[in-house]
Amino acid sequence: MNQKEAPLVAALYAHCAQSYAHLHVPAHRQGEAIFTEWQGSKEILQLDLTELPGLDDLHHPQGAIARAQALAAALFGAGQTFFLVNGSTVGIAALILALCGPGEEILLPRNAHRAVLGGLIFSGAKPVFLEPVVIEEFGMAAGLTPRGVEEALKQSPQARALLVLHPTYYGVTGDLARLVELAHGVNKPVLADEAHGVHFAFHAVLPPPALQCGADATVQSMHKMGGSLTQSSLLHLNGRRVDAQKTAQALRLLQSSSPSYLLLASLDGARRQLATEGREMLDRAVGLAREVRQALSCLPGIAVLGEEHLGQPGVCRQDPTRLVVSVRRLGLTGYQVAHILARDYRVQVEMADYYNLVVVIGIGTTRRDCDLLIHGLREVVCRHAGGQPLMACPQPPPLPVGRLTPREAWLAPSRALPLPECAGHISAEWVNVSPPGIPLLYPGEEIGPEMVEYLQWIRNLSLPVQGPEDPGLASLRVVVW
Repeated sequence: MNQKEAPLVAALYAHCAQSYAHLHVPAHRQGEAIFTEWQGSKEILQLDLTELPGLDDLHHPQGAIARAQALAAALFGAGQTFFLVNGSTVGIAALILALCGPGEEILLPRNAHRAVLGGLIFSGAKPVFLEPVVIEEFGMAAGLTPRGVEEALKQSPQARALLVLHPTYYGVTGDLARLVELAHGVNKPVLADEAHGVHFAFHAVLPPPALQCGADATVQSMHKMGGSLTQSSLLHLNGRRVDAQKTAQALRLLQSSSPSYLLLASLDGARRQLATEGREMLDRAVGLAREVRQALSCLPGIAVLGEEHLGQPGVCRQDPTRLVVSVRRLGLTGYQVAHILARDYRVQVEMADYYNLVVVIGIGTTRRDCDLLIHGLREVVCRHAGGQPLMACPQPPPLPVGRLTPREAWLAPSRALPLPECAGHISAEWVNVSPPGIPLLYPGEEIGPEMVEYLQWIRNLSLPVQGPEDPGLASLRVVVW
């Protein structure tokens, strides 16, 4: 395996050099009929092709795509790798579909990405949710504890798999190797949502990658931290606990039958770049992140997640290129500070929640990017330091009781009901808000009076809400019995 190869990129350029008559889709004919603003981009657009002779087929790869996937598997230490053109979302859903049938249990962290909801609905599986550790100072969810996983494995002996986040959206990892040991001890596969950790294998200061920790399957968003185009991801399998054939069948069912060759080629090229230059590119990113961390940590009213906040079960390591910046002591929400930075200082951050900003220092981040962030936050601090700290979030209610599987609730008749009238009904939709990034409701769960009260608090503060048909929370959609 020569990691300097990019076989799919090479095959596409070789095809373009032949000057074929173009009597097939896509209609823009390699950029000839593209809309005006993109007419100067033909060098890339000529690669926007379809399954032609010599270009292979993503759903039955035997040529250039097969070779490109094999190179990715060799680089990441997988037994088999699949290219994904529908993001990590489709990889997570496909793994759940490949492993679980209707009514079968799967162990999930409550703060799992909403991609798991698709997998649960497609498969009919029954989720068994595990509560993650919460880092109180930052009000954010972290990883699962070994004790919690061990207890869940005992209470759900028929569970088909354990899914973990590695890392969380905040860049935190738990003791994945220990969780794998516990699950493998009772012959359960471990699936890792590693969407934000594709770079872990390429620098020593980063947390260990999921495959190195023994995970049986992992899904990585190459586009997030690896340099490929948005929506392109990787699914790796290792060992025999996850059936490769069933996984391939699930991907054929869920992925587009017209995959973008631009996305596929970007996976191939980004893999080559990580293999040949990743260490140096990440060394630079880690260095920049260290400088930004030091500068921000000196600002009054600002706290940056660091080593001093780690070292407890479920909170073992953090990605140093992902900075979690608490602004609560300034009396501002993370949402407000993100808005100020974008409006006044031309700085866009990765994510904001009620307490925090999440800042990503990636392989393409420049020193100017970092300087603008530091300058902007200094200005914000100058204007707001010394004020009253932000009002604390009330404690979220306990996890609601599941009355139906997500699939049953999704397929059941439903109607919108004013929020004050929802207590005692079963949710037909997913509701999430940060902090701490733990979904408040899944389809099929009973809405208790404490939940209604908490959602009314969220509504009064106009916090951003994901999932429901009415993001303003005037109403929720509930199952009609």
